[in-house]
Amino acid sequence: MSETKPRIWKQPTTVAAINAQADNTLAGTLGMAVTELGDDFIRGTMPVDARTMQPYGLLHGGASVALAETLGSVAANLCLDPATHMAVGLEINANHLRAVRSGSVTGTARPLHIGRQTQVWEIRIADERGRAVCVSRLTLAVVERPR
Repeated sequence: MSETKPRIWKQPTTVAAINAQADNTLAGTLGMAVTELGDDFIRGTMPVDARTMQPYGLLHGGASVALAETLGSVAANLCLDPATHMAVGLEINANHLRAVRSGSVTGTARPLHIGRQTQVWEIRIADERGRAVCVSRLTLAVVERPR
């Protein structure tokens, strides 16, 4: 007998709707795009190009962190009722594991903890060959939305 995982999202959305919100934001400027919304994960890509590279021709660690925080923040907020609550970042860390010089990277965010007051998400970023580039952990506070 197979066990089905419950969907964690509290609000209906689509990949297209999520990407439309990126217009005129850091995510849009850096070319980030959500590509998949699973039952318990969100996945997105970012190009490795002039916008995301450091002067030595490698993917900038800050760009990886920006992708991680974007995916984790979007996911965290999808777990909440947007009329009453929102998730805001408290802390993020990242371990940069492999240099990337071209192409794109893909990040996958999965929850480690979804609580009433905090959420913790792990974001794994890989290169086009599936090799680990960065692993990040994002902690967010769940706060009441200002009225």
